[in-house]
Amino acid sequence: MFTKWCVCLAVMILIIMPFDTGSANAAQATALFVFGDSLVDTGNNNFLNSIAKSNYYPYGVDYSRGPTGRFSNGNTFIDYLGAWLGIAAPPPFADPATTGARILGGVNYASAAAGILDETGQHYGERYSLSQQVINFETTLSQLRTMMTGPNLNQYLSRSIAILVFGSNDYINNYLLPTMYPSSFNYNPSQFANLLINHYGRQLVALYSLGLRKFVLPGIGPLGCIPNQLATGQAQPGRCVDYVNQMLGFFNQGLLSLVNVMNNGTHPGSMFLYGNSYGAIGDILNNPSRYGFSVVDRGCCGIGRNQGQITCMPWSAPCPNRNQYVFWDAFHPTQAVDAILAHRAYAGPPSDFYPINVQQLALINF
Repeated sequence: MFTKWCVCLAVMILIIMPFDTGSANAAQATALFVFGDSLVDTGNNNFLNSIAKSNYYPYGVDYSRGPTGRFSNGNTFIDYLGAWLGIAAPPPFADPATTGARILGGVNYASAAAGILDETGQHYGERYSLSQQVINFETTLSQLRTMMTGPNLNQYLSRSIAILVFGSNDYINNYLLPTMYPSSFNYNPSQFANLLINHYGRQLVALYSLGLRKFVLPGIGPLGCIPNQLATGQAQPGRCVDYVNQMLGFFNQGLLSLVNVMNNGTHPGSMFLYGNSYGAIGDILNNPSRYGFSVVDRGCCGIGRNQGQITCMPWSAPCPNRNQYVFWDAFHPTQAVDAILAHRAYAGPPSDFYPINVQQLALINF
C-alpha cells in the first residue's frame, strides 16, 4: 500500500508541479514548434470551418482558462512538456493575434482531425493536414526573418524543438472508415503504413531544409483501446480491439526506422527522436492502479457504449473523479495521463524515447 500511495502521489505532483515551477525554469530551447492533431491542438480548429472543435464546456473543466480548444479536461502533452522545458505552450497559428513577439517562443500548428495524408479527416471539414502545417510554418518563418538576421535566425531554429504528433487520424478517421475512404482500403496494413511513412519522411525533410534541427516524433498509441474503438463492440470484455492495435505496429516500426534513417548522417547537425507512445500508454493500461487510475475502458465524458459512441458534447456531464480515468472522451487521454507521458518524454529511458530523451535533446548545441 505504501508503494502504491507513493506512485499515486508522484502522479498528482506531475499534474500540478510543472505549472508551479515552469515560469521559474530557464528555457532549455529557444522555441517549440508543434505540428499534429487533436492530441496537441491548442485552439487552431476554433478558427476553422470544422465540426472537430472543443471550445466549449466541459472541455477545459480543469484548465485555468476554461475551454480553449484543447481536447482535454485540462492541460495537454504540450503544456506539460513545455513546462518541463521552461517554455510556455505556444499559441495557435490560426489565431490572428499570433504575430509579432508572440511567435518568438514558437507556434502551434496542430489541427484536430488532421493526418499525414491530405484527405484524412475530410468528413470533419476544414483542418490543417501535415503538408498544410509545413506551409503554415513557412509563413511563420517569413515573419521571423523580419525580426532577426540570417545567422541569428539559423541559431534560433537550430536550438528550437519541433514536436510532431501524427498518425492516429490516418487510421481512425481514414483507414478504419472504408466506406468514407475507399481508396485507402486498397492498401493492406503494411502498405498503408509505408504510404504514411513515405509522406511523413518527405515533410520532415522539408522542415529540415527550412532550418529546424531537433525533432520529437511520438508514435501512435494503442488505438484499439480507446473508447471510440471499444464502442464498436469488436472487442471481448476486458480486451482491446486487437486487430487495430496489430496494424499500428507497421506504422510504429516504420517511424522508428525513419528516425534511424534521418539520424544516419544524411541530415547533418540534426537529431530525430522516436517516442514509444504505444509502450507508455500500454504500461498505464496494463498497470492502472500503479498510476492511480481505476477506469481504463470508458471515457470520463461521452455518450453511449463505453462513453465512446459520441464524444463529449456541451450537454455532457463529466465524471467527478477525472484523475482516476485514463480517457477523457472517446479519443483523448485525461490530463493525468498527459502529465505522465510528457515526463516520460522529457526524462525517460531509451525504451520511452530513442535514441535520447527530450531533456538530453535540449542540451545539444548544433
